[in-house]
Amino acid sequence: MNLQTKITVAAPDFSIDYNSRLMMLGSCFAENMGSKFSYYKFDVDVNPCGIIYNPLSVANVLRLLVEGKRFEKNDLREVGGKWVSLFHHGAFSSADPDECLHRINDRLTKATGELRTLDLLVITWGTAWVYKYIPENIIVSNCHKIPSREFERSRLSVEDIVREYLVLIERLREINPGLRILFTVSPIRHWKDGAHGNQLSKATLLLAIDRLREEIQHVYYFPAYEIVLDELRDYRFYAEDMLHVSGFTVDYIWERFLYSFISPEVFGLMNQIGRINKGVAHRPFEPQSEEYQRLVKKMLAEIAMISRSYPMIDFSEEKRKLNEVIVG
Repeated sequence: MNLQTKITVAAPDFSIDYNSRLMMLGSCFAENMGSKFSYYKFDVDVNPCGIIYNPLSVANVLRLLVEGKRFEKNDLREVGGKWVSLFHHGAFSSADPDECLHRINDRLTKATGELRTLDLLVITWGTAWVYKYIPENIIVSNCHKIPSREFERSRLSVEDIVREYLVLIERLREINPGLRILFTVSPIRHWKDGAHGNQLSKATLLLAIDRLREEIQHVYYFPAYEIVLDELRDYRFYAEDMLHVSGFTVDYIWERFLYSFISPEVFGLMNQIGRINKGVAHRPFEPQSEEYQRLVKKMLAEIAMISRSYPMIDFSEEKRKLNEVIVG
């Protein structure tokens, strides 16, 4: 008996392996997927400006990278004793403006350099609602607790999004002609406008992606939203707030993504790396025991073997932790 409506994921004309260079931008769902890629040590950059929810804020980040923008103090605002950027998540904020600029510019410099050699850009939109900062007439990524009277809130139209991205993707392809772009819509529910408002917002995003796929080559879609709503289809797959998805659901969607976009040839290597990660994270009762010392040396030998075949994979942190516990 079939108790699920299984969502079909369209087979792509590419696959991801350890030579692929990836960047993930967007909502906290992008962070969830990006953390999986990082865990298995793929070459991935996740949200160089922090978590971003709407299409125009994601577009703003991409323009910063395209233009090689370097922030200065007059690009920041002082709010409640902290210096912030309206294009960045609060994680970049600081009581010291120089520290804030250091955090921002370090990440932007790294991501700007990566943009030209990316193989795949994964963009996850969460909502079609945006906040415009009235004094400067700009769409912000984060309001940073600035008084609400200084913002104007509105919902983007399909045309607003498509018009912006037709131009933006053309610019990206001028810099990186081989770039592929994969869109997803976050299954996380934005409940501020109620159930109907959330659906209207998500529908706007889905229609915009569909238009972009029709009009531009090498633009793809992964149905994370549909997998949660139609394949899983139960509140037990959500977190306690009934808005965010549970850890199990993130793992389930990752597995669907894995078998759709990642080359089967690297599954064995991913399993090896997973075992090493678990071994490094393990805290034994007796770290000096002969048994644990043998395990540590075995993991170091396994890392050395992988590094010979895949020198691009960075195990420096794992080697440091393992070497710290070796006795003698």
